[in-house]
Amino acid sequence: MRPNGPTRKRHVSRPVSTTTSVIGRPRDARIDTEVVAAVLIALQNGGYRAVTIEGIARNVGRPRSSLYRRWQSKRHLVAYAVVSELGENPAADTGTLRGDLLAAVRTLWRAFRGPLGHALAGLVADMAQDAALASIIRQRVLAPRRRSMREAVQRARVRGELRMDLDVELLLDMLTAPFYFRTLFGHVSMTQKNTGQIVDCILRVIKPDDVAVEPSIALHSTLRRGH
Repeated sequence: MRPNGPTRKRHVSRPVSTTTSVIGRPRDARIDTEVVAAVLIALQNGGYRAVTIEGIARNVGRPRSSLYRRWQSKRHLVAYAVVSELGENPAADTGTLRGDLLAAVRTLWRAFRGPLGHALAGLVADMAQDAALASIIRQRVLAPRRRSMREAVQRARVRGELRMDLDVELLLDMLTAPFYFRTLFGHVSMTQKNTGQIVDCILRVIKPDDVAVEPSIALHSTLRRGH
């Protein structure tokens, strides 16, 4: 028998993009933290092949069902672990393009100093061999992060902080590539000071001619004018 009066609609929250929806008890954040740590260690030690739902569940002392309720496959699990380290929305709105881009690249700097940095080479190699894994990483990790940085660029355009004729995708590649390159090849370390220098180099290229760039000591006066 239907009740009198208007029915109330239940509000159903949207699931986080990197996971499947969970109905019933709230998620236990401790499980997520434990699982992410275990996945990163497995990636570091044995690459993508070393990650299994069964193995991760055993390592964290949880039933497999608790993991399958959160992640439908190990590809989704790996993507969640990576985005948990990097963050989905790196370019916080600080009020300036320099501040936004600096916030974004420092998420890379912090994440690559930890277990993800050690696991990155193996993960990239596995993505080259597994099209489905590569697709999920692009969709669940790279796409939201690049969207966040595009929004920062758009905010800067509204404020008049950069030229209007930019290739934004190329700009984002130039901004983030040094962190991946140095992490993958290990030829030289990335310092926190470098993060500011990279952002300042980018700003020097993209700013309108009549806008001054807040310097990282003007990048040592443009690397001391070539000396």
